[in-house]
Amino acid sequence: VQLQASGGGLVQAGGSLRLSCAASGQTFSSYIMGWFRQAPGKEREFVAAISWSGHRIYNEDSVKGRFTVSRDNANRTVYLQMNTLKPEDTAVYYCAVSTYLHTIVATIGSNPYEYHYWGQGTLVTVSS
Repeated sequence: VQLQASGGGLVQAGGSLRLSCAASGQTFSSYIMGWFRQAPGKEREFVAAISWSGHRIYNEDSVKGRFTVSRDNANRTVYLQMNTLKPEDTAVYYCAVSTYLHTIVATIGSNPYEYHYWGQGTLVTVSS
């Protein structure tokens, strides 16, 4: 599986961006897809994840209510719509795929060690 993330950029606080992550592989639709981010000097942080059936989980503390994760299985793409962006959202955003089958996104979706393939990351910078 290969992942290609895009859509990052510079945006003012309060603005929006939509990140995309295009995946290769025939069984994309069966996998849990996740978004993580890493700010300078900080550890990688879970953002959101979505199951093959569309069940979603979010980092409740930092992005709930502002970010929405979605997927288009036909086009093998997962999205992260980010609204009401804040300077603290500034980070490199990574998409990842967990190739475990028959797993529950609420159980493993927020754990980066449950993911097997990672995209190269896309930088999001939010100015104040």
